[in-house]
Amino acid sequence: MKIAFVSEHASPLAAVGGPDSGGQNVHVAELARALGTQGHQVTVYTRRDGTSLRDRVRLCRGVTVEHVPAGPPTVLPKDKLLPHMSAFGRYLADRWVREPPDVVHAHFWMSGLAALTGARDHGLPVVQTFHALGAVKRRHQGAEDTSPEARIRLEVAIARDVAMVIATSSDEASELARLGVPAHCICVIPCGVNVTAFRPDGPVARRGAAPRLLAATRLVKRKGLDTVVQALSGVPDAELVIAGGPPAARLRGDPEYRRLVRLAGELGIASRVSFRGRVARQDMPALMRSADLAVSVPWYEPFGMVPLEAMACGVPVVASAVGGHNDTVVDGVTGVLVPPRQPDVLTRVIRDLLAGGKLPEFGSAAAERARERYSWERITQETIAVYERIRRVRGAAVSQPPRAPQPSGAGQ
Repeated sequence: MKIAFVSEHASPLAAVGGPDSGGQNVHVAELARALGTQGHQVTVYTRRDGTSLRDRVRLCRGVTVEHVPAGPPTVLPKDKLLPHMSAFGRYLADRWVREPPDVVHAHFWMSGLAALTGARDHGLPVVQTFHALGAVKRRHQGAEDTSPEARIRLEVAIARDVAMVIATSSDEASELARLGVPAHCICVIPCGVNVTAFRPDGPVARRGAAPRLLAATRLVKRKGLDTVVQALSGVPDAELVIAGGPPAARLRGDPEYRRLVRLAGELGIASRVSFRGRVARQDMPALMRSADLAVSVPWYEPFGMVPLEAMACGVPVVASAVGGHNDTVVDGVTGVLVPPRQPDVLTRVIRDLLAGGKLPEFGSAAAERARERYSWERITQETIAVYERIRRVRGAAVSQPPRAPQPSGAGQ
């Protein structure tokens, strides 16, 4: 099958950990690789954000990344990209005259706009994965939400125009239903985890004797790192490792880093909080295996890949009971779910887990759940089933003979 991925801001080639690079980049890269491994041909269309980028880059067997000229060839915040989606869509429309794919899979809402523009004249089926919904972001961030004003309205229009919306969690499926998207147009397929790289056995990063908490995330306020720092003040002797953000050499220039450092200093725990900055993808499993607990307590989270990666490494997770966490983390079995933005509750849960003797049991259950439910092999099979289903439906619709017009008044 020839598959076009449209991922306007999240290139599978980008380093993960910046303000606009995270789980979506990983999802696009891993799903594309898995499809390529199974013999499909995947082209990932992403916006050119640098003058030195080649037009086409081979990612792996069966997968090519194509850089689309849409807007200036420089890095732009994703919330500034909407004016360039018309050019992106026109490029796709021209490109698909020569090499039409069998199916188009758009990742993120602006990619959906470009994909629908590119696919419309060719009659190509489009599958949409939003990765995050504007209505949820607006609800939690309020005036701090920098999304374009039209985002929510356009997301609803996209969801009604595409052949199928793949929600990454049951929470997202419910949000889509509340926006008026018909249930038969929504299916839930979660993000996956590379269970070959993220597994319980393997190298372990160096650590001391103190219990280690790990928070691996981008350095943005909504990720709730201040809640974790506040909770640490009530967990004697434990250390907190924060991985994410810019490279370590550039951390001092990051405003969220400076805010968290000030908070740790005010709480008298600065010596127990270490910031690693951006950690290379290949080094993350070893760092995760060095932790007693992974802590992920954002205000909201469309899916949340880090808790799943920690689970795959056999590390229990304490996660906020939001979004995809409610699907992946089985409360009291693979970890514990807590309310967001409540450091006192988080403190109590962490202390109980570190003292309770159940961490090995939780870790084993977490690794098994990640391996059995969330391997990319399984996620890919479920995704291919969606592609094949919409292609069958489209084929049946095309083969239907046109209905003869009925005489005036017939059937009344």
